[in-house]
Amino acid sequence: MNINRRFALGLGSAAAATAVLGATAGTAQAQTTEAEWDALIPTTADLARRKIAWKYSALVSRAGGTWSSYIGVADPDGVIKPAVEAEADRVVEAYSVNKIAVAVAVLDKVDRGLITLDQRVDVTQAIVIQDTDGIFALDGAYPSSITVGHALAALLTVSDNTAVRLCGLVVPALELNEILRAKGFVNTQVVPVANPNRFFLGTTTPRETFTLLRKLAAGELLSAASTRHLLNVLRSLTSFTDGIRLNLSSAERLNVATKAGWFEDGRNEAGIVFDAAGKPMITYALFASGQFSGDQAANADNYSATHPALRARAALGRTLYDSVLRITSNTPRTYRAQPYRANNGG
Repeated sequence: MNINRRFALGLGSAAAATAVLGATAGTAQAQTTEAEWDALIPTTADLARRKIAWKYSALVSRAGGTWSSYIGVADPDGVIKPAVEAEADRVVEAYSVNKIAVAVAVLDKVDRGLITLDQRVDVTQAIVIQDTDGIFALDGAYPSSITVGHALAALLTVSDNTAVRLCGLVVPALELNEILRAKGFVNTQVVPVANPNRFFLGTTTPRETFTLLRKLAAGELLSAASTRHLLNVLRSLTSFTDGIRLNLSSAERLNVATKAGWFEDGRNEAGIVFDAAGKPMITYALFASGQFSGDQAANADNYSATHPALRARAALGRTLYDSVLRITSNTPRTYRAQPYRANNGG
């Protein structure tokens, strides 16, 4: 078949793209420019995986650091196959990405009738972490009380660290780890401390975080109500926007459930990209640390969108989202996002 690679990429035809990127994939991928890859809107899951793999490789090389990642794309039959599988079984510091696992444990107890979302927990001055993250340290008036549902919302959106302690009041560290192990997550574990209701956020592997998210979307971890609740919080516009969702519109952001985690030299993010119908199409778990490109002193305390790792994730996010525009899957569950409606008070 005599076909020019620029014609194939510009046409967006599955047959034409396969002719270029199929049997001669290695040669074609080496010859195709970054601009051509960026312009390509995949029409098959296989082509989406090829584009994501190429883009990930280019961005990681540019950003520097040590990356451990797993990105999977759903086939038409619903089976998720890897686009990126890089040191996926390495045990890494999860940081706030493990707040998803904490939330799963809390909602597991909700599903079993042991606690309720409207159950109240006390916010005392002693429990509030005086950092510059979150909202509880800004209250300036204690004691107060909030619901478990409020604690989960603060945990997953603004990533409030005091909310970790509030969740620990209803799911102590040892019980939390037991719940996760029972679900098959032996590396996704928090680190207990002397106070049984407190813990450090601990470790995971990219594959386990990927699997946790995949099983969550498949309805295999929690009840349907708890699953929908958790995913709606993770894809709210209040949730993290400096990474995968940075270059997306408001409507597009509502189709991405994501959670970031950072501390010291770690810059992590994991989540799910849904298509317009609410089908979970791409699942990602990205963990990066070490020496990134550019000024190391400037990178050290920079957790914003200007950090090299976050710049890479923002560019990858656009690729991930564009990759679900023309592909489909018969995944059995859909989670349609409610359209954003702005309000001016009143």
